[in-house]
Amino acid sequence: MNTVDDQLKNEVLLAVEMERFRQNSMWGRQRHSYGDWLKILIEEVGEVAQAMQKDQGWGKDSDASNLYTELIHVAAVAVAIAEQVKEGNE
Repeated sequence: MNTVDDQLKNEVLLAVEMERFRQNSMWGRQRHSYGDWLKILIEEVGEVAQAMQKDQGWGKDSDASNLYTELIHVAAVAVAIAEQVKEGNE
């Protein structure tokens, strides 16, 4: 990888980490059943889909207008799930 790729990756990973901090400050340490985690993750993926469709002129109006932000939310939720899985494996 070149420096630009590394910088982009690092910026995105930092944004995911900051989102995890934000989530923890809003809701505390979350632990859910996998079924509930799946509902949360799918809701976030739905917001990604809405943001992707917004520029296509179809789909419902939504507050999911920033594709980058919505992708960071998906990644952060996936990290939260992975944290719980890892915690359970140790």
